[in-house]
Amino acid sequence: METTPLKIMVVMGTRPDTIKMAPVVAALKAAAPAIQTIVCVTAQHREMLDDVMRLFEIVPDVDLNIMTKTQTLTDITTRVLIGMEPVLVQHQPDVVLVHGDTTTSTATALAAFYAKIPVGHVEAGLRTASINEPFPEELNRRLTGVIASYDFAPTAGAKANLLAERLDDHEVIVTGNTVIDAFLDATRRLERRPPPEALAGLDPGRPLIFVTAHRRENHAAMPGIAQAVKAIAAFPQRPQILWPLHPSPQVGPVIRPLLAGIEGIRLTEPLDYASTVAAVTRSRFVLTDSGGLQEEAPTLGKPVLVMRRETERPEGLAAGTLRLIGADPAEIVNWSRRLLEDTDGVYSAMARASNPYGDGHAAERIVAWLLWRLRTGPKPAEFLVAA
Repeated sequence: METTPLKIMVVMGTRPDTIKMAPVVAALKAAAPAIQTIVCVTAQHREMLDDVMRLFEIVPDVDLNIMTKTQTLTDITTRVLIGMEPVLVQHQPDVVLVHGDTTTSTATALAAFYAKIPVGHVEAGLRTASINEPFPEELNRRLTGVIASYDFAPTAGAKANLLAERLDDHEVIVTGNTVIDAFLDATRRLERRPPPEALAGLDPGRPLIFVTAHRRENHAAMPGIAQAVKAIAAFPQRPQILWPLHPSPQVGPVIRPLLAGIEGIRLTEPLDYASTVAAVTRSRFVLTDSGGLQEEAPTLGKPVLVMRRETERPEGLAAGTLRLIGADPAEIVNWSRRLLEDTDGVYSAMARASNPYGDGHAAERIVAWLLWRLRTGPKPAEFLVAA
């Protein structure tokens, strides 16, 4: 019987993957001494990552600190690949856990493969029809999927994608998405905090629309999205629009001149995760091209209008929590009007739809599965959406 602690290294680099890996880190540490946890951050996104680590009280054991101004995808890939090599040699983990679709995840998985260390892929199996949408995330997750030995699929649909790619059924488990674990944890933490500054002064009698947009494939569409938001702000319901602007030079500098000073529109710097959770909680609906918000907002019964042509989260479409509307200004205006008025019941239907992405116990399933697969723990049951 194997009694040596299972040494697991968790690697993350951006705000989204750190949010989703925070519950995994907590669950791994809770499994000590059966598991020895090593937390490594690449800091692909420095400040946005640090904010999340403070909220979830994570102190990394290794910090590659790779971020530079105007970094390219090639810069990120090569710095992570080179930086991870001595880290893996020094720590010799039994498994390296990476998340989802970031460049950090793919480069780390490749470094672990070169070192002959198994990779576990959290949020595995998401797919769109094109490797260019979203870019570069879709290719990242496909490449990571080829390298990974163990796959933690958030949904049954994601598992089906993996099995269709001829992966071994014994190395795939449906866990639910750890973002739900993180979101529920954050809402509990917010109960002990004062309301965030970003929401100060908003009129509780007026509906709030929370907006985010940053995808590379939407950079050219930003002026049109801004014009749509301007039109929405003039609706008779007098909606308030909160839009934290992504630091990309293709977003903030484009949006601010078009929308600054318009009544009802509040443009801010990027929000920390706690403020984002508070904004979603306060909102009537969410207008976004983000991936994580498609999973998070429905947890609180908030409809999501997705400004993309493709989504790797079809379960939300099937459940009715999401609506794929693209970045056409007329569609954005039309669907926002329908959700504000709800004369046809579309808002009510989306708000009542059940969230197919998790129950808050995904991280526990991941840890239990690793202990079953690599030690002698009991095999956990898969996450199933309630009928």
